[in-house]
Amino acid sequence: MAVTPVGNPYVESSDLVANYPGASEALAERIDIVGVNPFANAAARDAAIPSPVQGQMCSLNDDNKGYRYDGSAWILFSGAGNANFSNAATGTYSSGGDSFKYITFTGSNDLIVTQAGFADILVIGGGAGGGGHAYGGGGGAGGMIAANVYLVEGSLEVVVGAGGAGGGITVRNGINGAASSLNAIYASPGGGYGAGSNETLNGGTGGSGGGSARSTFVGGSGLLNQGFAGGNYGGTNAAGGGGGAGSVGGNGSGTVGGAGGSGSSSSITGSAVTRGGGGGGGVNAGTGGSASGGGGAGSSTTTGGAGTVNTGGGGGGAGDPAANGGAGGSGIVIVRVVV
Repeated sequence: MAVTPVGNPYVESSDLVANYPGASEALAERIDIVGVNPFANAAARDAAIPSPVQGQMCSLNDDNKGYRYDGSAWILFSGAGNANFSNAATGTYSSGGDSFKYITFTGSNDLIVTQAGFADILVIGGGAGGGGHAYGGGGGAGGMIAANVYLVEGSLEVVVGAGGAGGGITVRNGINGAASSLNAIYASPGGGYGAGSNETLNGGTGGSGGGSARSTFVGGSGLLNQGFAGGNYGGTNAAGGGGGAGSVGGNGSGTVGGAGGSGSSSSITGSAVTRGGGGGGGVNAGTGGSASGGGGAGSSTTTGGAGTVNTGGGGGGAGDPAANGGAGGSGIVIVRVVV
């Protein structure tokens, strides 16, 4: 008996009649594994397949859905509907003929999914701190995931990342923000730190990159599809702005710090809200970089502005005389389902 390139057995003309029972059994066992065999319900399936193997598939007549065994549990792969959760909803609304409920996590907790299926999620990491000492680079915004995803049933861990501290007089670079995540699968890293003046470093790499605060160095990189790079130093001690979820951080120019990169708007809660803005760059004599989407403004004379809590905004860069960079804003996780 031979097999196809993907491993399915078949009988050849050279096979002996005595081999037919074994060949027939091998064919039937293969169909049991790769075929989508129907069962009345989960109890009937479990009785017939007490020891499933990874990759085995079936369908259930009571819910008309298909399942695949992932090595530890039967997981929906076809016909999945909307997810549901038992946590108290933060809010409800209707739009486009559909009714929604959503839950907003401003701190770490658990999402209790009572029905597996699809849901809309927004996951934003913590923003990074702006650079310190003088004309510090703006902190990068936390990375952002906005997607429709499949959630499994059970208790799913939600982590909301903290914002990073701003740089100071001695430790001049800001601190990266912490990552946010849902069920450890959908994860957004924190923003990259804003560089402190006279530090021989580029802006930090993160969900969105931090701004640079010294010539010949550049803004940090952002994560593909989650954020943008920070801006570069330029002009008369004008630092670059931190990258945002919506655009690259601005370069310092003349006596103006670079603007923080724009955030990204989401209507997951029923109203458009912009989050994930980068922090503005600081400057030693002029105008600090502006910021939006929860980012902190850069300063020209004092501490950089702080990123707004639960937006993932980056902290603004410090001004001159010597001052601290602004702290990054904490992240957020929002889950929305159709009801």
